Amino acid sequence: MILETSGLTKRYGTHAALDGVDLRVPAGSVYGLVGPNGAGKTTLLGILAGLRRPTSGDIRVTADRRRIAILPDTPQFDPWLTGREVVSLAAHLVAAPTPQSAVAARVDAVLADSGLAEVADRRVGGYSRGMLQRLGLAATVVGDPELLLLDEPASALDPVGRREVLNLISRLRGHATVIFSSHILADVQEVCDRIGVLRDGRLLFQGTIEDLLVGRATPAYVVRLRGGAQEAEAGLREQPWVTEVRSEPGELLVGVRTVAEAERNLAGVLAAAGARVISLGPREADLEDVFLELIS
Repeated sequence: MILETSGLTKRYGTHAALDGVDLRVPAGSVYGLVGPNGAGKTTLLGILAGLRRPTSGDIRVTADRRRIAILPDTPQFDPWLTGREVVSLAAHLVAAPTPQSAVAARVDAVLADSGLAEVADRRVGGYSRGMLQRLGLAATVVGDPELLLLDEPASALDPVGRREVLNLISRLRGHATVIFSSHILADVQEVCDRIGVLRDGRLLFQGTIEDLLVGRATPAYVVRLRGGAQEAEAGLREQPWVTEVRSEPGELLVGVRTVAEAERNLAGVLAAAGARVISLGPREADLEDVFLELIS
């Protein structure tokens, strides 16, 4: 493990922003922190970076402390600097003695990876919030950190910018360890191999996304129909093994008590209702379904 915490607690008066968090982050992983607003994600990242002090608990980090970098959710820079100057300054602050040509090449590469090559020589006072977010990420990774802490790195980005950031994070897997918080659950599901779910300062789950998804979401089936949807819905609602039926145009989402009961009975109920079935199959659990179930 590159980072572990034990009983990590942060209190503000009587309020516990973090309450006994035991974090385990393997080296080279991409670890996603998810949770509702106020769950403690930003507080946790700030403590891990050494910007805040915990009230109690221990932190063990095996990474070189000089190679830990953090990106806040709203990075800010001197407006008279250009994007290239911001990243170059960051590179010179953290890099070991390196030929100027090598530093300049690294700066150019990072700016390109962040989608800022075309605006690199523009003053950052004219950057949009999304451009500032990408510039912050460029300035954070240019020093080749061993442990990278990102607070909502894609929150202000358009779809193209989000894709560039996610691709950059994915490329860091194995080379660096990344811990990032996000409220965009699809992003976490796409790029993270481990996840921690926070609520009210407590860590409700920690492990692989596969472990979180398997067996936790309520089983359900998606039925696509060409006709007979009303009859099928009425027949399904009468079944004791059906927990819910949601109707969409040309489709029914059927929640079931158990998979075994659905496999035995679902096709028969649809046939008895005279439904014209196009396809029938289990709904694939996604992170949003499981997350809402877990924090409810």
